[in-house]
Amino acid sequence: MSARSPQLCHALRAFTLGAFAYLVRELDEAGESLPFAFEEHEHRNGPALYELRPLVRDFVEARAVRLRGREDALIALEELTREPAASIYARAHAGRDPSEDDALFRTVLLDLLIRVAEACGGFDWDDESFDRAYAELERSLFGEHRAYAAVAPLVGISTGVQRELGASLRMRVAADGELARHWPEAKGLLPQGFGREADRYCVIELRAALGPGDSVPDAPAEIADAVSAVRLATAAPLAAGPVLFETLDGRPYGIRPVLPIAATQPPGEPTRLDEFRAPLAAELLVRLALADADTPLAEALDRWELSLFQHEPFRSEQLRASLAALLGATWPLRAAVLLEHDPERRSELHDELAALAEGGEGGAVAVDGVRRALVEALRDGDRTGLVARLDRVLLGVAGPARLRVAS
Repeated sequence: MSARSPQLCHALRAFTLGAFAYLVRELDEAGESLPFAFEEHEHRNGPALYELRPLVRDFVEARAVRLRGREDALIALEELTREPAASIYARAHAGRDPSEDDALFRTVLLDLLIRVAEACGGFDWDDESFDRAYAELERSLFGEHRAYAAVAPLVGISTGVQRELGASLRMRVAADGELARHWPEAKGLLPQGFGREADRYCVIELRAALGPGDSVPDAPAEIADAVSAVRLATAAPLAAGPVLFETLDGRPYGIRPVLPIAATQPPGEPTRLDEFRAPLAAELLVRLALADADTPLAEALDRWELSLFQHEPFRSEQLRASLAALLGATWPLRAAVLLEHDPERRSELHDELAALAEGGEGGAVAVDGVRRALVEALRDGDRTGLVARLDRVLLGVAGPARLRVAS
């Protein structure tokens, strides 16, 4: 293998070999063998496959303190401190570790040891496994950017192909074993039936390239916004999580909870994100930033999303408050003009919304009308200007030009 830093490669190889020998003795003296995880890889269109994976991570991490004190570890750490790129890499992966040596040991030495052991299926040494793991480490160590990714499972929606929701967000089918490869415990953190049911096999993925000194993205917030945008575009009973899985340079970085509003599944019939509604969801995701400078719009969005999880009479109260914040006191008239061009359908929608305004429970037409009104206000981009134009139509001083309607 051609290493960019031969001295560093030699030191890390010596550490890994020494650690293998030490860990084998630990197993022999205890008269034990490595525990294994019995993993089921489910396929929607075929039989499940099963795999025995050695749980080397827990075994190695339980002996991290003793491994850290070994002479070969001290030599490897000394060699790492001579590489400025190693400190940058370690800080990016370790966050706020108490010292540089701790960060280097955890994110470089221990991680390399675990990756080699997992590739070997235990502690039977294999040169090729070390060479591959070290080559990956060098690519990350000396690269100018860190590759960050966060993946959260989805329920309540499906798609046959990858759908782009933005420059860094996409929805796609989950690859078999992609989470279990880094987190053997992942199966217990996935939604029930994930990978088997028609509306439970997709993930939402956030990707970012981080430069030196860049912090990792706020993945829970960004994924929650994407969930809101898709709910608006499709009316799907969509939820993400309950946790998201983060990697940095292809290595496990963390597991974080998804925000409750996005992790809770509302009632409803599952649907597909198709080629027509995916671009709408992507547009709405960008437009959600308008709420940062428009308090009534932010309240309207919050009230609508809260209504998805509530029962009557609280659901209708939230819907009334949402449209009042969005369109003002005469919202039944304004919403009817906004959403329907045909006079008969406009009148029917107004009757439904007027009944809701008078304290009645919102029917299906009124409930969906709130969602559609929010979509149109976001797409317009100027909520107050939109209200003024609607009033001009109502006063008869503006033509009956058809406005865009969210289906």
